[in-house]
Amino acid sequence: MNGWMMWLSLAGLVVIFELFTGTFYLLMISVGLLAGAVVAALQFTTPAQLIVAALVGAAATAALHKSKYGWKGNRDVSRNPDVNMDIGQSLQVNEWKDLGNGKFAARTMYRGALWDVELQHSAGYPGAYVIEEIQGSRLIVKPS
Repeated sequence: MNGWMMWLSLAGLVVIFELFTGTFYLLMISVGLLAGAVVAALQFTTPAQLIVAALVGAAATAALHKSKYGWKGNRDVSRNPDVNMDIGQSLQVNEWKDLGNGKFAARTMYRGALWDVELQHSAGYPGAYVIEEIQGSRLIVKPS
């Protein structure tokens, strides 16, 4: 079996493993293996094939990592609208109680239940507010 056939076989095997895991990172490694196959087909030495495969695979993996499809990192769940559907929703507050230090608290109906609402760094006037964070059973809001 020729060298380029071995590289293509390895790339196909990695693609099959990727189908079981569902990550794009193994696809990037298979791109590096395909680059090794191209270098092998051009009759370069084995060390050159390994170096090209490693560099192309690493570069493709790094490019994927930096793209919007790569690792997202950990976001604060209490502020993440992908986790909590209430983030960004509007509610009506009729009366605020001044807690001091620029904090205001209220109780208001939201989705058919009475919630504790907290407003920070703004004056508490009756009106519409937008939920920006949820801490337990308390909604942290900002003016809309």
